[in-house]
Amino acid sequence: MRRIISVAALATFASVCHAQGSVTLYGRLDAGLEYVSGLQNSNGASSSRFRVEGGNWGSSYWGMQGEEPLADGLKAIFHLEEYFSVVNGQLGTANTIFDNWAAVGLADDKYGTVLLGRQSWIANGIWDFDPLGQSNWSSASLVRGRNWPQASNVVSYQSPKLAGFDVYGQYALSNSTSFNGNGTTSQGRADGLQLTYTSSLFQVRGIYDEIRDSSNGQLDNPFTASREYTAALNVFLAPFKLMAGYEASRTSGMRNVAIGSPTTTDFAWAGVTWTINPVATLSAAAYHVNANNGGGNATLYTIGGTYNLSKRTLLDFQIATVQNSRTANFGLDPNSEGPGGIQSDGSYNENPLPGHAQSGAYIGIQHLF
Repeated sequence: MRRIISVAALATFASVCHAQGSVTLYGRLDAGLEYVSGLQNSNGASSSRFRVEGGNWGSSYWGMQGEEPLADGLKAIFHLEEYFSVVNGQLGTANTIFDNWAAVGLADDKYGTVLLGRQSWIANGIWDFDPLGQSNWSSASLVRGRNWPQASNVVSYQSPKLAGFDVYGQYALSNSTSFNGNGTTSQGRADGLQLTYTSSLFQVRGIYDEIRDSSNGQLDNPFTASREYTAALNVFLAPFKLMAGYEASRTSGMRNVAIGSPTTTDFAWAGVTWTINPVATLSAAAYHVNANNGGGNATLYTIGGTYNLSKRTLLDFQIATVQNSRTANFGLDPNSEGPGGIQSDGSYNENPLPGHAQSGAYIGIQHLF
């Protein structure tokens, strides 16, 4: 009931704001049928699954964006966005209503945009250089979601574009009594800087970011709390777009780490998107990760495509397989570290058995509003 009241209040707020500025309500619905092999069953053996799944090609969400002109090109803006599942109607994160974006700020065509609040983290900038657009089975998978989180307590700045260059920066405070984080809040300190150059022939982007462990303020896990260095490239050769990138994740201060717990990862990918005609696209890519200290290596191969039924509705498909070395257990999805199967808390981790492959196929429908 509380959520219903909140949504009704927001709708009223939107209608009031519309009279003073502009407010846009938007969203995306994504669902389909998925088959995956190489999952662990209750006996610890490899098994397969067929299910209805939502968000494989792109997460379902709804949101609002608005602006109010102030003076001399300056305007106030806000951005609210919530993930949810089409399959069961559940929100993306428990006890939140806007887990992706909840930000307000000022924008100026000459000086750029400043936002404060919860935002998609800067590492999501890889999305523009991923042939599969950071679908569930793509660039986030082999880094276990390190490059697609959200962050709270963020101050961000997006510059205007000047001679093809633009700069984007984010800083997220831990909001704890310790600057980097000490376990009293759910988030450690984080910061990042992104530089992009865009021309008619190519686009290149560099990203530096770090995320601190909320429990101790350290850089102690390449998949969750680390420094990340990314370089990515797009080449525009219509009807083809060539895409490639490299991402290094580094920790610091780690001593006497057990074999099988990596302290660094090196991740690279390359692929192509082919715009066959105005309504059909086809993409193919390969992604490879090396994890040190016995973490092993893995390669994910995938092909996918879309067919637009209209400007707002499309059909999509994807076929993918991930091949693991003897000690690695990376899955198609960006699963957390650890053994696959049922966990002690009753949850299920989709990682395959170490050294085993995992393959899948998906076909779905997506609608924008």
